[in-house]
Amino acid sequence: MGKEKLDVITFGRSSIDLYSQDIGSPFNDISGFDAFVGGSPLNIAVGCARLGLNASLLTAVGNDKVGEFILNFLNKEGVNTQYIPKKPSARSSAVVLGIEPPDKFPLVYYRDNAADSQVNIDDVDAAHIPDHRVLLINGTALNMEPSRSATFYAAEIAQKSNVDVVLDLDFRADQWHDYRAFGITVRAVLPKVKIAIGTEEEILAATMEHASQVTITHQQISAPTISGDIDASIKSLLSSGIETLIVKRGKDGASVHQKDGSVGHVPGFPVEVLNILGAGDAFASGFLYGLLQGWDLEKACRMGNASGAHVVTQKGCANFMPSLEQSLAFIERNGGF
Repeated sequence: MGKEKLDVITFGRSSIDLYSQDIGSPFNDISGFDAFVGGSPLNIAVGCARLGLNASLLTAVGNDKVGEFILNFLNKEGVNTQYIPKKPSARSSAVVLGIEPPDKFPLVYYRDNAADSQVNIDDVDAAHIPDHRVLLINGTALNMEPSRSATFYAAEIAQKSNVDVVLDLDFRADQWHDYRAFGITVRAVLPKVKIAIGTEEEILAATMEHASQVTITHQQISAPTISGDIDASIKSLLSSGIETLIVKRGKDGASVHQKDGSVGHVPGFPVEVLNILGAGDAFASGFLYGLLQGWDLEKACRMGNASGAHVVTQKGCANFMPSLEQSLAFIERNGGF
């Protein structure tokens, strides 16, 4: 009888996040920052750990104080960090963020020579993907080598080992040399993916033929506006080999699109928004919790919506992920499952 598997391993970016202390102030008027941690896969791993899952993170940090800061936080949270190498020739990432509710959250990435982009095939081998039940991969890790090949390799190992592969699309326009390269690369990895998660704009970006042309500069600090035929984009992604596409719709909840054409809508929770950054990662952690409990997809999305609703009322991401008790109590107060 084999050993019991760990629940989930997430793969991709990690960073120190510097959040504005002056909520509501324009970016140029910020007088100070709070130091948190971030990066979508890191946020999801922390969210999973707080819900009681046995979560591992595959990322990389530099041999620097920022890397120590990130690892210290993860270790305190109970995230398995044994698969996180230090890359002496690279730097741990940083992100600077403004908070201007309800709809302006400018952010600037410092990812030149980012350590997490240096995760390679050897690092994937050392991470023991088959020892986990779910592998979550991330769109931004596909933007350059060697993390691009490492992501494909991790998904390939998972697929061969009966480990479910979940893809968080995570479209960050300024992290790609060409807007169109995101969609080309994502579509190439989708045949190895069981479940994909994304917003409407991320789904449109992943299916260029259905999205309007958008001009994006490297210095852009907010998400681009992408318009197009979302129904055609959803249908296109579902024809790629994935079984399920989860569409995150913010305050409107989420929708579950299946390969067989069925669609389920899961309502969101009404809350007052302070900061939307990290809400999608909280959703993913709640969804993964439900998935690993064997819940149906709509119930898992309800758990995801609850985690997301909690985080939008907070001023940070990973540092403010809810516990299982908080999420279940929140759902109970708002009509249950």
